[in-house]
Amino acid sequence: MVIGQFDVVLVNLDPTMGSEVKKTRPCAVLSPNEMNRQLNTLIIAPMTSTSKPYPSRVQVESGGRVGWVVIDQIRTIDRQRVIKILGVLSGNEAKLIKQVVKELLVD
Repeated sequence: MVIGQFDVVLVNLDPTMGSEVKKTRPCAVLSPNEMNRQLNTLIIAPMTSTSKPYPSRVQVESGGRVGWVVIDQIRTIDRQRVIKILGVLSGNEAKLIKQVVKELLVD
């Protein structure tokens, strides 16, 4: 399965601990394509259908539904956790995610 940056994938996130986002849910792939082709791991951010407007959340539309990419819960997973590819985020959504990641982790 070829997985690209900013694909939306269905991922089994269990087992989890504490306040980590749980269960099987859509996730946005954040790792660049160069990594996705070479490694057996992916950097993802889970998505949720309910959220408050936190600065670490990016509103997106996926599968005809509005949701939020939870940048404050970025994690690395083994690609075996991916069940299927659901779609891809728009260029504008990808740009917003990059901005929030940069603000949270770089600047």
